[in-house]
Amino acid sequence: MDRTVPGPVHFRSDAAPDAGLVTLLDGVATAAGDVPALLAIARAAGTKAPLPGQGRTAALWELLASVAAVDVAAARIFEPHFDALAILAQSGRDPGQVRGAWGVFAAEGPGARLEAKAGDAGILLSGSKPWCSLASKLDHAVITAHTNTGGRAAFAVDLRQPGVTCEEPAWVARGLREIPSGTVHFSQVPAEPLGGDNWYFSRPGFAWGGMGVAACWLGGAVGVARDYRDSLITAAESGREPDQLALAALGETDRILTAALQYLARTASRIDAGTGTEEDKPDTGRSGWSEALRVRGTVASAVERVLALVTGNRGPAPLAFDEPYAKRMADLALYVRQHHGMRDDAQLGKLTLKEEHPW
Repeated sequence: MDRTVPGPVHFRSDAAPDAGLVTLLDGVATAAGDVPALLAIARAAGTKAPLPGQGRTAALWELLASVAAVDVAAARIFEPHFDALAILAQSGRDPGQVRGAWGVFAAEGPGARLEAKAGDAGILLSGSKPWCSLASKLDHAVITAHTNTGGRAAFAVDLRQPGVTCEEPAWVARGLREIPSGTVHFSQVPAEPLGGDNWYFSRPGFAWGGMGVAACWLGGAVGVARDYRDSLITAAESGREPDQLALAALGETDRILTAALQYLARTASRIDAGTGTEEDKPDTGRSGWSEALRVRGTVASAVERVLALVTGNRGPAPLAFDEPYAKRMADLALYVRQHHGMRDDAQLGKLTLKEEHPW
């Protein structure tokens, strides 16, 4: 059967055909596994990609999901670069003037602390930052650091400066092999402030970025579902018609993905309409972060179920002998672990007790 590059992932039934996106996906498929080539594609795409909250959020998330459906690791490259462009725009920078490949490093970890000190030479960063994906291959990053007032703030940093040392991580994971995350050390490295203390976490864009990651997870699950559907078609062409269990798994996969796609489409529409952007409005039953927790949790559960359905029905052979399928499964299983599971649900439960719910 035809093994051409899969088409875009659409959240909206009225989405118009996008020849540019199809061409982009062709390029991603060709460059899969080649990090410098994927970074170049992401940089070029970032000059035209929509920014969240400006009327085309669904189109942005469809782009990310579509890339993930072709190659999950590629989406892991695209998403932080696009998120960095959005953060810079939200801070007042013109994203059209941004150059190079960007990451976003906001994680914290035991024994690692990055501090920002203000002095005559401006802001200088010193310390260590964990979970910095592809740091040695990027040009710049948006990085959070602890300030002398006790808060955390975001900064734009040139990663090519003296004083920046990128560790080579002992990345033993079978998933996202080309996207290792290690610790970066900073020694008196100049940085440009982006907003003030806690601006990074309190802006509506923080929630939007978290939902953009969920769009990538969902796109990866669409790729897995397409693999499964294609395997059933191929088997039928060889005379092995799918049994009722195989069809039931495909049907459940379809309704799970369709529901999650529609949820993201509705959420994107609310964001663009200005009804899903405010952070602390219990009287509306929604806040930016509570909605992000709902979206991320719903999508993570959908992904986990699709992974279980497909692996349970396809068995061990494709995991052992079908390299693209095995890579997709390993990449997605690791990527979705960025969701914190029941801890995120507990955080949502706290907000629910404060009447931040739609029901």
